[in-house]
Amino acid sequence: MRVVTDTERCIGAGQCVLTEPGVFDQSDDDGTVVLLTEHVEGEQVDTVREAVDMCPNQAISMVDD
Repeated sequence: MRVVTDTERCIGAGQCVLTEPGVFDQSDDDGTVVLLTEHVEGEQVDTVREAVDMCPNQAISMVDD
């Protein structure tokens, strides 16, 4: 699965980082999402899905490769 983020929509809530710190980080400048890896598999797919669901501004999505 490929992870897609929209930094224009991101409000820097940080729920994604708390949910899956191996995939997401936050910018030191403005707190918006920073994608550490674009492709996830295995257990990370489930935690990234959880991050997608928790994102208050729907700034994260997943697409099939």
